[in-house]
Amino acid sequence: MKKRHMIIGSVALLSATLLTPVLAQKKYDPGASDTEIKIGQTMPYSGPASAYGVIGKIQAAYFKQLNEQGGINGRKINFISLDDSYSPPKTVEMVRKLVEQEEVLLLMGTLGTAPNTAIHKYVNTKKVPHLFLSTGASKWNDPKGHPWTLGFNPSYNSEGRLYGQEIARTKPNAKIAVLVQNDDYGKDYYNGFKDGLGDKAKSMIVAEATYEVTDPTIDSQIVTLKGSGADTFFNITTPKFAAQAIRKVDDIGWKPTHYLNNVSASIGSVLKPAGLEKSVGLISMVYIKEGNDKRWDNDQTMNDFKALIKKYAPEVSPDDGSATNGYAIAQVMAHVLRLAGDNLTRENIMKIATSLKDHQIPMALPGVLASTSADDFALFQTMQLVRFDGTTWVSYGKPQSVR
Repeated sequence: MKKRHMIIGSVALLSATLLTPVLAQKKYDPGASDTEIKIGQTMPYSGPASAYGVIGKIQAAYFKQLNEQGGINGRKINFISLDDSYSPPKTVEMVRKLVEQEEVLLLMGTLGTAPNTAIHKYVNTKKVPHLFLSTGASKWNDPKGHPWTLGFNPSYNSEGRLYGQEIARTKPNAKIAVLVQNDDYGKDYYNGFKDGLGDKAKSMIVAEATYEVTDPTIDSQIVTLKGSGADTFFNITTPKFAAQAIRKVDDIGWKPTHYLNNVSASIGSVLKPAGLEKSVGLISMVYIKEGNDKRWDNDQTMNDFKALIKKYAPEVSPDDGSATNGYAIAQVMAHVLRLAGDNLTRENIMKIATSLKDHQIPMALPGVLASTSADDFALFQTMQLVRFDGTTWVSYGKPQSVR
């Protein structure tokens, strides 16, 4: 009998020994615990880029729903999204608060090239994951210089290059006018566009005009560009100015082949305000599903998205492309956190985020896969050319590689 007790005791001791390493495997950095994962973000809920505020609203709704369903690996998401008004100095102030006072585990989806540029060095010095930025500046793909920053959108430079290549291929004698936002965001697109046109860029581009994000209108620039005699127009703008440009182009009777950059291709926040009838024929590129696209009427992800809006964010239009984009960012962020399990260190989060392999984000177009590696942080490889028919974006041609 005594021997049997000893055996049972030994088994119990062995079991405890085996369990101890498992429990010890839980690893946390600031912003993570057994019950919570703290995520920070800045978003322009006010100011010249406030149309993008729906991105933060839909992400807050997504995490709220996720928490009600039990969270991620049993932990609730504490999502702190602060208004920076698209002002870089305010972004710096807000991000310092998030990192140093709120002690977030990571930053996610912070919007804008200029705002993210302002915090780029700071977050990398602090070694805080700066993930899935709502901007496509090529500078985010810098594994050696800034190993804690990873973008979400396809590179603006690469997208611009694809438009240039498309025009060079289909309209080699085009006379091109360009409207560009006067900052790193606009310059990134424009430089890629000129690269895509190649040696003929100087002769094909007959006029260019810039604007500041603080300008009230770009009407005078559109009138000047029309006066150049251009038959092709590349519209490199953010939503407010994109809507103004589309409307003004139509109002003055200019009929160019009109290319619109992806970040302003939202039907809900750009084309509807501009006038759907004025938007017919616009050409853009997409990589995320659109809420009003009939192809997705029976799509489970789109149905979940619309149900989420109805319950948690009724002020958001399901037709707003910025909303579906924000939803996709939240989906991939949740995917990374699930893979992290109980190892919620900043280093492990970055390791997972930079080693994604052909991951199909549910809200991304089928076949548009997310992949990253230690030496290439560019998330997406392809985009699809589309033309607006007055109701929706219609795909044409084959998906184009943005690499």
